[in-house]
Amino acid sequence: MNPPNLDELFEKAREAQTKLQALQRDLALRRVEGSAGGGMVTAVASGALRVLEIRMEPSLIESADRDMIQDLTAAAVNAALANAQRMIQEEMQRASSGLAIPLPDGDAG
Repeated sequence: MNPPNLDELFEKAREAQTKLQALQRDLALRRVEGSAGGGMVTAVASGALRVLEIRMEPSLIESADRDMIQDLTAAAVNAALANAQRMIQEEMQRASSGLAIPLPDGDAG
């Protein structure tokens, strides 16, 4: 088997890098949600793993139960970030499956 052409490898690597950078920009614009307390608190995160918004049911705020508000907020944020990470992982796997970069055989010699 002929070794891969280095220029071809570098070109494919550049193409892959360009596609992954575009995917990262796209993911950063996407929004995912996570909620807690049966939807009493909802956190919205971006594909850049930034919390963009937190929404609370008015009844939760009116209850003035500080501990519950803190717990539900933390749980909703963690759920949103976990959903964002899952989305990123799925999209990266999907994108990388289409990037076939030939690697040299392990049989050197």
